[in-house]
Amino acid sequence: MLAGNLLLLNKSRDTVIGDRVLLAGTFAQRLRGLWGLDRDDFPAGSALVIAPCKQVHTWFMRFPIDVLFVDQDGLVLKVVPCLQPYRISPYLKRARMVIELPPGTIGETGTAENDVLNISDRR
Repeated sequence: MLAGNLLLLNKSRDTVIGDRVLLAGTFAQRLRGLWGLDRDDFPAGSALVIAPCKQVHTWFMRFPIDVLFVDQDGLVLKVVPCLQPYRISPYLKRARMVIELPPGTIGETGTAENDVLNISDRR
């Protein structure tokens, strides 16, 4: 089960994108990503922040994911809703991080390019 103590907020829309957010900051964590999870392990409200990162793939994934590419200031550079398994995302040179979300999250939260995001500690 994916769990974390971080919140992913969309400051532009004053909404919570995720309330169970994990940060993949080491090489091993970034390499593993969501690989091996099944759909039940990635419930609504979950998010995986991969940093630094400019591109992701969904090789060996069992379900699609929504993907946000974000720069160093929290600006959403690109949204990729429903990236299917066994695909490679675009490469964004300006991206500082990639945020992987359960499918449908982008649409449900209205998150769009040029929104500003913030990751905060909920404590």
